[in-house]
Amino acid sequence: MPRVIFPYIGHPHQVFHSLPIALEMAIRHPETEVHLASLTEKREAQLQSLARFYPEARVHYDLLKLPPLLRRKIDRHGPQPLDKILTLFLNKEYFRKFQAIVVPERTSLYLRRMGVHAPKLVWTRHGAGDRAVGFAKDVRHFDYILLAGSKVEQRLMEHGSLRPGHYRNGIYAKFDLVRRMNIQREPLFRNNRPTVLYNPHFSRHLSSFPKFGIQILDYFARQQKYNLVFAPHFRMFDGHRARAQRLFDPYRDCGHMLFDPGSEKSIDMTYTMGSDLYMGDVSSQIAEFLITPRPCLFLDAHATQWQNNPNYASWSLGNVIHSVTDLGHEIDRAFTMQSQFLDRQKTYISDTFGSALPGPTAATGANSIVDFLRSNDR
Repeated sequence: MPRVIFPYIGHPHQVFHSLPIALEMAIRHPETEVHLASLTEKREAQLQSLARFYPEARVHYDLLKLPPLLRRKIDRHGPQPLDKILTLFLNKEYFRKFQAIVVPERTSLYLRRMGVHAPKLVWTRHGAGDRAVGFAKDVRHFDYILLAGSKVEQRLMEHGSLRPGHYRNGIYAKFDLVRRMNIQREPLFRNNRPTVLYNPHFSRHLSSFPKFGIQILDYFARQQKYNLVFAPHFRMFDGHRARAQRLFDPYRDCGHMLFDPGSEKSIDMTYTMGSDLYMGDVSSQIAEFLITPRPCLFLDAHATQWQNNPNYASWSLGNVIHSVTDLGHEIDRAFTMQSQFLDRQKTYISDTFGSALPGPTAATGANSIVDFLRSNDR
C-alpha cells in the first residue's frame, strides 16, 4: 500500500494549503495510506477540527518525535527555524517510511541533506503573493510542485525551477476548504459602515505597522465613517499574542474596531471575504481578498522602488501612499477610484489563480500527486 505523509512543521496558516489535498487523497484513493503529522497536540487538534469538513476522509494522525521541553516551547511560541530543522533530523527515520512527503513549506528540503532520498518531496506552496521568497531557487529540488496560475508558473520557469511532468498548474486548495467552512458566517459588524481590513506584514523591513500602525488605529478610533479590522499576518505577534492584546486596550470601547492578533479567523479568509477595502503592504492575502475585486490601498513605509518590480506587482492594483496624515481622504479616494483599477485587478487574479478559480482544485492536486507517484513506480 502506498504511504504518503503530510507533515505540518510550520505555522497554522500553512495548513490550509495542503490539508484539503491530503483529505481528498484519502477519499479518492483509499489504496493510499495518508498520514498527517504534527509537532504538538494543539496542531493535531486543529487538523482534526478542519478534517470534520471532509467526513468521508480516513487518515492517520501522527505526533512527531520531540523532546517534551521543545514541544512545550513550540506550543507557546510557535515553531522557529531551528526547531523545524531539529524536528526533521529527529524524525528522519520516520520520514523514510513513506513514498512521498507533501509539504506547504520549503524547510523540509533539509531532509535531503539529512540523507532522506527515497521519498518524493512534493511542494504545495502556501499563499499567492509576489514576494521573492515564494520563488527561491531551492524549490527546484522538489520532485513535484503544485501551483496556482500562470504568474507563478512563469516566474518559476524563469528560475529554472520547473520541469515538464513534475508540476501541476491550477491548484489552490485553500479555497476548497474555505468554501466548505463558509456555510454560515456572521457579519463582522452590526452596522452599515464600510469595513476596512488592515493587514500588515510581519517582517519589520517590509511592514507598514512599525511606522504607521498606531496612527492608523488612532484615526479609526476617532472617526465614525468606517469599521476597522486589524488582522495582521499570523506571525506578527507569534509567541506574544496575549501581550499584543494590551496594545489594543485604548480602543476597547470602539465597537467599530475589531482586533485579531492571530486566531484562526485571521487565516481562514473570514476577514478578506468580510471587508470592503484592503489596506496593507506586501501580504499575499491581497490576492485572496481580490477574488472579489474591491478597493485597495497600499502603505509604503520604506520609500520602496516598487514600480516594475515583480515582487510588488500587487501595488499596481490601488493607490500607494507614503503617509497616513490624511488617511480618511485616501480611503475615500480608494473607493471613488476603484473603477480605474478594476481591469488590472481582474487580470491580476486571472494570472495569479488561473483555473484555480472557481474550483474546487484539491482533488485535482491529490490525483496528480498519485499519478506522479505511479508513473515513477513504473
